[in-house]
Amino acid sequence: MTGHRIVRSARRMRLRPALIGLLAALAVATPIVSAPAQSTLRCGPFTQEALPPPAPRDNVHARERFEQIKAAVRTQPHKILFLGDSLTERFDEPVWQAHMAPRGVLNAGVSGDRTEHLLWRLTHGNLDGPPPRAVVLLIGTNDLGHGRSPDLAAEGIRANLLHLRQRLPDARILLLGLWPRADLPKLQEHHEIDMVNRLIAACDGGAVTYAEIGGLLLEPDGRLLPQISPDRLHFSGPGYARIAPRLDALIDQLLAER
Repeated sequence: MTGHRIVRSARRMRLRPALIGLLAALAVATPIVSAPAQSTLRCGPFTQEALPPPAPRDNVHARERFEQIKAAVRTQPHKILFLGDSLTERFDEPVWQAHMAPRGVLNAGVSGDRTEHLLWRLTHGNLDGPPPRAVVLLIGTNDLGHGRSPDLAAEGIRANLLHLRQRLPDARILLLGLWPRADLPKLQEHHEIDMVNRLIAACDGGAVTYAEIGGLLLEPDGRLLPQISPDRLHFSGPGYARIAPRLDALIDQLLAER
């Protein structure tokens, strides 16, 4: 009910002028929250530890990339946003053109981003275009790389999911599990990537589809070969070629469900 309607109703009930003014003020000050803004997830919270607040990156490349994405979401035709860090931004170009581009996917990755950096981008312009039909989300490996616990990394991913559900209530979301890496022995010894993936897998359902495709990058014995990941973190063209067909199928299914 608007302030004007409340005032008219209050006058019909012969309420005191001071009370009428109070009711009108409350009507203006109290926001009406629409149903989409109440969107929730089936998972978490994963920790009671406070998340790092959303923050921009103090890095020339990151700032330039943020501006490029902000302009692209407004001007370039796309059906899908692929949000992430360097694993997205540095997606092999020939593989991208053969698989992602024909599906209308916009590369919205920024190298070095952690979950709080992506959340800042999403609230400062990287969603300010026509709503995409779907979103692919791959983020969180840099949280682990900076020493955060799997619980906190998973909660940072969940914070981005919550924002996407609220901001894009009609979009389908493909949540990708973290991909393997072998550059930090601690992550392997403590199975931290697996721990994050087990947590965020619980977010599957409703508008969110979880998929763990990182195993396609490994050999049958679990090794990450130099031909697939020369620096044991990022991936080569042959690496992206391994996962592209599975991504194709997941994205096609996502669009078919709209």
